[in-house]
Amino acid sequence: MRIIIVGGGIGGLALAAGLRRHDFEVSVFDRDLDIAQTGGYHITLDGRAQAALQELVEPEIFERLLGSSSALRLRARDAFWDRHGRLLGHGPSLDDNPGVDIDRITLRTILADAAGADLQLGSPVTDIARTPTGAPQALLADGTTVSGDLLVGADGAHSLVARRLAGRATSEPTGIIGFSGRTAAGDLGAAERQRLGPRSSMVLGPRTTALYIGYLDPVGNAVLHTTGPRESVTTGPTYIWGAMFAESAATDALRALRGAELRSALLTAFDREGWRRSALEVIERAEPGSIGAFRFNAASTRARDLAPWPAGAVTALGDAVHATPPTAGMGAGAAIRDAASLVANLRAVAAGTVTLPVAVSRFEADMRVRGSEVLVAAMRTVGLMRATGSPLGAAATTAVAPVLAAAQLLAHRHRS
Repeated sequence: MRIIIVGGGIGGLALAAGLRRHDFEVSVFDRDLDIAQTGGYHITLDGRAQAALQELVEPEIFERLLGSSSALRLRARDAFWDRHGRLLGHGPSLDDNPGVDIDRITLRTILADAAGADLQLGSPVTDIARTPTGAPQALLADGTTVSGDLLVGADGAHSLVARRLAGRATSEPTGIIGFSGRTAAGDLGAAERQRLGPRSSMVLGPRTTALYIGYLDPVGNAVLHTTGPRESVTTGPTYIWGAMFAESAATDALRALRGAELRSALLTAFDREGWRRSALEVIERAEPGSIGAFRFNAASTRARDLAPWPAGAVTALGDAVHATPPTAGMGAGAAIRDAASLVANLRAVAAGTVTLPVAVSRFEADMRVRGSEVLVAAMRTVGLMRATGSPLGAAATTAVAPVLAAAQLLAHRHRS
């Protein structure tokens, strides 16, 4: 059985690695010329995503992944702040959390190694078709066509494959635009390093403004203690942050900016909404070249709306089906779990216990439930941000923050 994969992101590469491990013939086509040509930010893999990876990749590959990851259980509890830098509360203890964080570049690079020669970079797919016998085909930009028994779209939120299957786009903008960057902890002043600490943080401000500050340290918070070289592109304590705003003509204009100019414009945008500059030091000290923009796209949260096509010899997975904003940190993990589910179902086809249409139908049913789960979680934060955009929501956010901050201060004094 030959499987064609359109797209070499996390889901497509995880699928290719799993198929290769189980002796399927597979070809992955991706437009990128360099596998590291991706956002340099971090991905959280929960226990379910890690279990899926163990099914997909060889043990030595999985060990390389863990050796380049940061353990959530070694972080302090997440913190919630207001736009003035006042503490509002904490998240639950992470002591028993099996999750890990890993750089997107690192994860993609290691998975590409697992896919090996099956990955063809610089080979964009421009369309899909069928042979006279009904077999799926990928049409490449160089004019060649490749046929297989199954074609899988792993080509992201703007998927060509899913759009052809559904007859429409499978996701839409949420009205939120994000800007991400990286800041070494050592580049912050001592006071801000102490405030933020070895934890992730979240700030929701009025009028649809927010700032997420993730913490990644694959050395100090290493999952595995190894004497060998670590492959992570993050080599010390680093804050990987995401600034979020409502989409507007003003924020759309920011997407054309780069480097220090974009960094300065983001600070100005927060200033206009009354954020205290001292609470924005993580942006002010960011590496200018690390800052980039991205739109938040989302599919429907209803399982019945996902993969709305009859099961057959063309399917899709990951963001191509259930495009998920990064607000729950579950999108990449869901794509990996999709890949493991598809591999398991295709192995049943190879064993002769089910037909290909039945296997694809079972995979898609499983994926719909999973996609709905992660979308519901991610859209909660998007919904909160949208709520702060109304006059009443902005007023409530402004009024409640100092009350929560005062309660936290009193609780701290009581404990002391």
